[in-house]
Amino acid sequence: MKYRSLALLSTLVLGAGLAACSSSGGSSDGAGDGRTALDVWLMRDSVSAGFQKEFETGFEKAHPEIDLRIQIQEWEGIGEKVTAALASNDAPDVIEVGNTQVAQYAQSGGLTDFSDRVGELGGGANWLEGLAEPGSYEGRQYGIPYYAANRVVIHRTDLFEKAGIDPARIRTRDQWIAATRKLNTGGTQGIYLPGQNWYVLSGFVWDEGGDLAAKSGGEWKGGLDSPGALRAMDFYRRLQALGKGPKDSDESQPPQAEVMAKGQVAQIIAVPGGAKVIEEKNPELKGKLGFFPVPGKSADRPGAVFTGGSDLVVPAVAAHQEEAFTLIRELTGDTWQKKLAVAMSYVPNKTTLAAAVADDPGTAAMAAGAVNGHATPNTPQWAAVEAKNPIKEYMTAVLTGADAGSAAADASRTITETLGSDS
Repeated sequence: MKYRSLALLSTLVLGAGLAACSSSGGSSDGAGDGRTALDVWLMRDSVSAGFQKEFETGFEKAHPEIDLRIQIQEWEGIGEKVTAALASNDAPDVIEVGNTQVAQYAQSGGLTDFSDRVGELGGGANWLEGLAEPGSYEGRQYGIPYYAANRVVIHRTDLFEKAGIDPARIRTRDQWIAATRKLNTGGTQGIYLPGQNWYVLSGFVWDEGGDLAAKSGGEWKGGLDSPGALRAMDFYRRLQALGKGPKDSDESQPPQAEVMAKGQVAQIIAVPGGAKVIEEKNPELKGKLGFFPVPGKSADRPGAVFTGGSDLVVPAVAAHQEEAFTLIRELTGDTWQKKLAVAMSYVPNKTTLAAAVADDPGTAAMAAGAVNGHATPNTPQWAAVEAKNPIKEYMTAVLTGADAGSAAADASRTITETLGSDS
């Protein structure tokens, strides 16, 4: 699968399901030929069959003492399956997990701590913050950045050209608003932005120096009522008003790529894979879609974006700790990261590898934006906030005329209560 869907990015955050750990997932001591059998769980569609075969062949040639056994897991049910594996005596040696899932697994003490070996992995300052930061818990590094994806602006190049707008010159929010207003004429929606696209709002909040929630004095508190977050919501309101997006639903209801495919929508904010959906629904738009990073407050830095993607973790009970480290070092190292990025149109795990995807316009736009990537608040309780999702209700309230300050205070209070309910 060439591109990850927007729904899958959300799955990376929530991670839920019903399946229990199966007996086929555990590690074995040997491969029967003197080699060490290394069991690895990778997620459905995170690698293609071709890349998987190439990596297995290359890895085993470089490390003939290891018999690599990759098992593809389904996203549905993976949360409980990983939890069960970490508590068992038969865990796999390496597991791919959604980047924002690491904290909940680390909290139980079930993951190996790699804090002292970050240098061996070539990590640290070069890692994408949106992967590395949620891969840590209480100052220790448990998740190793694997790959990333984030939202960009998908636009109609023909409508931009007709309006006399060069997308390469849209570098700031003010320029974006001006261009979108110019596009919003003659039956064209300057932008289709649904009212509850809270991931996009999150980016604006981070740009303003705020956060959805922050830890203070050992306690998590909602942050939607901070001055910066209120400025972010005001910008969202102004941008959303330049189109006809619904105020009471998110990007999946209806699917925004399908809305753009129907005709006169100049822009949406989505992962680049949305362009493939648009072209499938309306072949007349093939070759008429382009990409640019979400603009920032100033021209020298792209807008903040939510980073979806995966980290690699090792269960504390895994039988082959050194071999697992070797696998992670290879798969997250520069050579295989470049190959993975090209094969799967992902953003590599290091900012220094962005050039690897320069020939893919959508992925290049993602990589440019990924340098300002962030993740949701790094607490195991954040999944409970998303289950209630007071952020969506808050956004709809403001867009339909409620006082922003009061609505933000109510939503922040709910976030605070939810995060404190289990801490």
